[in-house]
Amino acid sequence: MDDKKRQLFRPRAAASIVIANMVGTGVFTSLGFQLADIQSGFVLMMLWAIGGVIAFCGAMSYAELGAALPRSGGEYNFLGEIYHPAAGFVSGWVSATVGFAGPTALAAITFATYLGSAFPAVPQTPAAVALVAILTLVHATNRNASGNVQVAFTALKIALIIIFCALAFVLVPEPQSVTFAPQTGDLALMTGGAFAVSLIYVSYAYTGWNVATYLSAELENPQRNLPLVLGAGTLLVIVLYLALNYIFLYVAPIDDMVGKVEIGYIAADNAFGDIGAKVMGVVLALLLISTVSAMIIAGPRVYQAIGQDYAVFAWLARTNRYGVPAMAIYLQGVITITFILTSPFEYILLFSGFTLALNTFAAVAGLFVLRVTQPELLRPFKAWGYPITPLIFLGLTGWTLWYVLIDDSQGTLFGLGAGELGLVVIGIGLCFYALTEWLGGVRARRLSIDSSD
Repeated sequence: MDDKKRQLFRPRAAASIVIANMVGTGVFTSLGFQLADIQSGFVLMMLWAIGGVIAFCGAMSYAELGAALPRSGGEYNFLGEIYHPAAGFVSGWVSATVGFAGPTALAAITFATYLGSAFPAVPQTPAAVALVAILTLVHATNRNASGNVQVAFTALKIALIIIFCALAFVLVPEPQSVTFAPQTGDLALMTGGAFAVSLIYVSYAYTGWNVATYLSAELENPQRNLPLVLGAGTLLVIVLYLALNYIFLYVAPIDDMVGKVEIGYIAADNAFGDIGAKVMGVVLALLLISTVSAMIIAGPRVYQAIGQDYAVFAWLARTNRYGVPAMAIYLQGVITITFILTSPFEYILLFSGFTLALNTFAAVAGLFVLRVTQPELLRPFKAWGYPITPLIFLGLTGWTLWYVLIDDSQGTLFGLGAGELGLVVIGIGLCFYALTEWLGGVRARRLSIDSSD
């Protein structure tokens, strides 16, 4: 196998990035926020099942887009090619400022929270910053080191989740009386605003099913492997999420979890006692390392794609001798640490969920546009169940986006709700696009910077 082949991400490494990117902050924190308005076991499990359906339908749609447009950058690549360079630029702006740095910061904060639950003497903010700094340095080296670290931590994550679920189910001294069968009033809950807003939390937890499309150009045979990586990774995560939330509700009193972030620690405390909870606190902290790691790998590829397309940002496309966009990785590390030091947790969780869902909504809608405008385009993979699968994604995602936009009960930042602030971020991105065009003239030719300067 030649050097170039070894320096591409193998499907196993790409799948581990998808799984690790998905299984992180959301599933270990968001149940507490959902329980504030929904306390039906059936409805809560349906939240995670429907969220999984949305994610899988989105993954199938992205598999077609990624195979047809096999360039790194995710939505930046898709929207720029399908709609207009401005749409791609704004998508890249959203990914750069919110889509990866924000969730990476939240995952690092959650890592530090769980670690602090087990070892109160550990300063949480410095621990979160240290994790981001160390992984940033690792992933700015080469893909072999990067991929091996990711595979190892993701395998550890899957094994520990299975062990946690099995032990908690068997060892809990007093299971909760929550019922998972449908009850009177559940249908009204599932068609109301609280369910729609909670789906944003769940969609955030599933965010990452699309991450392999950010690495398409660095994946072995992307036309063949991308659909497999996206589909298999998403299906495995759906199973893990349903198992985890069933166990959380089975072992821990609902009143103990309402509004809390450290859901996994609370469940472990009820299942295993104080000492067992401390051990699981460390275990759950370890699980989040791979999540932070995966987002540090994927996010900078958006910066790199922007740098390849716009001369004023060409420095972001510079790579080291292994072809890794080190400058972009360092930049995301700086932005992530800034989030850690400044951002309120719950608001950024909802804000990130809204903006990321809006980004993916536009990309999946582009699947229909691309089929009409470029019918002759080579499509090595076509979305299963088209047009039903993308329509399911668009319908459910659009419903949740609307409710978040009109909802004013989740707090504000600068006087703006999460949805409103998301639209403001998009507007600022359009302004930066206009400024970039003014500074650099027409859209720069795509740069091919494959070696260090």
